[in-house]
Amino acid sequence: MISDFDDTIVALATPQGPGAIGVVRLSGKKAISICDHLFRSKDLSKQQSHTIHFGSIRNEENKVVDEVLVSLFVGPNSYTGEDIIEISCHGSAYIQQQVIELCIRKGARMANAGEFTMRAFLNGKLDLSQAEAVADLIASDSASAHEVAMHQMRGGFSKEIETLRQELIDFASLIELELDFSEEDVEFADRTRLIKLVETIQRLIHDLTDSFRLGNVIKNGVSTVIAGRPNAGKSTLLNALLKEERAIVSSIAGTTRDTIEEVLNIQGIQFRLIDTAGIREAGDQIEAIGVQKTLEKIEQSALLIYVFDVTQMSPEEVHSDLKKLKKESFHILVVANKMDLNPHLEPATYYHTDLVTKDQFITASAINSMNLVHLQDCLHRSVIDENISTGKSVVTNSRHYAALLGARTSLDRVLTGLQTDLPGDLVAMDIRHALHHLGEITGEVTTDDLLGNIFSRFCIGK
Repeated sequence: MISDFDDTIVALATPQGPGAIGVVRLSGKKAISICDHLFRSKDLSKQQSHTIHFGSIRNEENKVVDEVLVSLFVGPNSYTGEDIIEISCHGSAYIQQQVIELCIRKGARMANAGEFTMRAFLNGKLDLSQAEAVADLIASDSASAHEVAMHQMRGGFSKEIETLRQELIDFASLIELELDFSEEDVEFADRTRLIKLVETIQRLIHDLTDSFRLGNVIKNGVSTVIAGRPNAGKSTLLNALLKEERAIVSSIAGTTRDTIEEVLNIQGIQFRLIDTAGIREAGDQIEAIGVQKTLEKIEQSALLIYVFDVTQMSPEEVHSDLKKLKKESFHILVVANKMDLNPHLEPATYYHTDLVTKDQFITASAINSMNLVHLQDCLHRSVIDENISTGKSVVTNSRHYAALLGARTSLDRVLTGLQTDLPGDLVAMDIRHALHHLGEITGEVTTDDLLGNIFSRFCIGK
């Protein structure tokens, strides 16, 4: 994509398919002149930037293709930093294709995936983490994902990192200068200030890496398995949470043979609920496969809703099941279901120091929707301990997370070197490694392969 940077590109910027309006976008040196060949109503080269013009698009035979609105953005004051034209035509797939083909015949070429945003990055309109946030914003399907993507697109933690990175560069320069005067035993870099700066950066990196678990949840949702013995009411609970008859409910044990997956949005967080086959000794081969899938889903999930029938299971049986299902970095909520049939049950008898606490235990009646709001609150609290706000930086990108871990390791070595009076050239090398990792986040350090991989994930018109 970089080798074709001087080309003028064109693409449909709105989703394909019938609709009221479609937007065809051009960007590049020839964007305005190409549109002037098609749009005869005004000479766009003489119009002011950020203006909209009504008229018709005509083909080579002077036949009207469509009546349109043309939006004009003159570089560098545009999204890509280049001249941009956006042609708003009617949403007919035929009309959109005709407009694009006319643009191509006049000298444009089809844009590659993410090429508009890539040009914005290469022209300094966005740093790399902001550019990646554009894709996250387009893909956001919850309030939290949208808010975090917006925060990141406006600069997010990249501004904090860039400020501290520049200070680190200044210190690295002084240490490098010391090496030039090594025979004179002079010291330009204040080691005490450098230690304080590195510790400040480490605290920021620590907070950001800690936020990745939450960020991953916000971006991708929480894999949540509903499990328990047959006839515990798992499918009824799923239907009640979704407020629709998604799973077959029957008094016959083993009705659910395969997993059923649906998404539930709770206060802006997406929970990917997975209803599973009842855990027991299977009666036939098909049910055995279902039980095996249940265990596999539990192993892969981040959160387990263990459901049991209060009329059938003793505390000892519940504890026995939980011991088999419990694993590291795994949150469990225990739902005592069918409380309408056993209203005098004492929850405390089910508490267990190592398995289930009071905060993890929820009494419910799925068939009557009893305590489901409380269950949803518990699900939300199990993921988020504090409110997300636009002032809070949250890492959602695994590439950023890996770069932060690399920077943290390098900075640990810098601190160790400073505290043990390591030679300046070795400290400088560790600082350079840290700068490299931090630069990978904002785009100061890039390769063509990295850029190609990042922007290839975008839609064509963005």
